[in-house]
Amino acid sequence: MSNILQDRHVVVTGAARGIGAEIARTLAAQGARIGLVGRDAAALQKTRDALPGSGHAVAAADVADADSVRAAFEALRAACGPVAVLVNNAGQAESAPFMKTSVDLWQRMLAVNLTGSFLCAQAALPDMLEAGWGRIVNIASTAGQKGYAYVAAYSAAKHGVIGLTRSLALEVARKGITVNAVCPGYTDTDILRNSVANVVGKTGRSESEALAEFASVNPQRRIVQPAEVADAVLWLCGPGAASVTGQSVSVSGGEVM
Repeated sequence: MSNILQDRHVVVTGAARGIGAEIARTLAAQGARIGLVGRDAAALQKTRDALPGSGHAVAAADVADADSVRAAFEALRAACGPVAVLVNNAGQAESAPFMKTSVDLWQRMLAVNLTGSFLCAQAALPDMLEAGWGRIVNIASTAGQKGYAYVAAYSAAKHGVIGLTRSLALEVARKGITVNAVCPGYTDTDILRNSVANVVGKTGRSESEALAEFASVNPQRRIVQPAEVADAVLWLCGPGAASVTGQSVSVSGGEVM
C-alpha cells in the first residue's frame, strides 16, 4: 500500500495511547490527516507530535457527551477538512460479577463504548454522505462476539457496537460508505495491563501467570499486538475492502471463528 489515504481526514477516538495511537500512526503513514480525539489533551498532543506527516489536529472531548462531540468535530473539521474516515476506538472495560454490577458501572460501559460510537458516527456521517465516500470502523471486541464472564456490561456494550455496525452499514450501503467492526482479542494495552494487575491483586498469582491465563483463550497462545489491529483497520479503509461492509473482523488468533 502506498498513501492510500492521501489527504483524507481520519478521525480516531481514544487516540492518546494503545490501539488508538497505533491506528493513528498507521493511517498517518498512508498520507492521512489525523484528527485525534480523547479526554487527555496533553497525551493527545504527545501522540500527535510523534505522527508521520503533517496537518494533524487534536480535540479533547468526552465521546459520551453530545455537545462535547459536536464541538470536537467542528474544531477538527475546521483544522483538517471534511471527515472521510472515522475510527471509533474510544472504550473502557470494567469487571464485576453480575450481581455486583451497579447501575452506574452499567451506564458507564454503555456510554463510552456504545453511545460514544453512535454520537461520533452521527457527527462524521454528513461529510461522508456529501462526498459519496466514507469509511467507519468501530473497534469492538471478541467480547462483542462471544461474551466473557464478569464483564456483562462491557460485553453488552460491545455486542451493541456490532449491532450498530450492521444496521448502519445497511443504511449507507449505496452511498459509497462502508461500516465495519474490528474485534480484537486480548491486546497489549493499558486495559489488559490493568486486568492483569487486578488478577494478581485478587488471586496472588504472579504477573506472568496472570498474563498466560489471558493468552490461553487465544488458540495461538499469545497476546494480540496493537499493530495487528491497526493493520486490519487500514485494510478496511483501503480500496481492496470496498465490498466489505457490516462485518465483524476478529483479530484474535482464532478465538472467534
